[in-house]
Amino acid sequence: MKKRLEIFETKRTFLRPFLVEDAEDLFELNADPEVLQFTGDKPFLSIAEARTFIRSYKEYTKYGYGRWAIIRKKDYELLGWCGLKYDPKTTNTDLGFRLKRTYWNMGFATETASASLQIGFCAYELPEIIGRAVTENLASIRVLEKVGMEFSHKTELAGKPAKQFSRHRSSYTKLALPESTLFSPIP
Repeated sequence: MKKRLEIFETKRTFLRPFLVEDAEDLFELNADPEVLQFTGDKPFLSIAEARTFIRSYKEYTKYGYGRWAIIRKKDYELLGWCGLKYDPKTTNTDLGFRLKRTYWNMGFATETASASLQIGFCAYELPEIIGRAVTENLASIRVLEKVGMEFSHKTELAGKPAKQFSRHRSSYTKLALPESTLFSPIP
């Protein structure tokens, strides 16, 4: 029997760890200059480089969570990624998301960002999750606000003025995972 890799289910998606088979999709995602416009990231030079990134991505085993592939339920299309990233230097956990432009303005970022907060607060009992966006990136700022994050302070991201938002576990009302979720921590 094939092991289920999905760790969380939303209304329209599954979140799951990256697989080597995702390399072409991640290459395509990061090849779009509009997708990377506010990130400071460089595009992968090849699908092989994206594959190497996936193979070396150790956050799941190192911290228990990380960025997850967003898989649309109806056709198993990889839409992008969303999830949590622990920064050992600051001890912050950051909420992030990135979608192929085709899927912008469809609510997928908000839906999966909300799920990521639920995983962070309910399964990992994180005390606080932050989110950051370049000040010009109004769409990402709206997503952070929609999932209940509040402006914390001005900062810098990718060498540009940015805003940092935060949400504390104590302000989170869904303190139990619904039975309909598939959550299973990565061993």
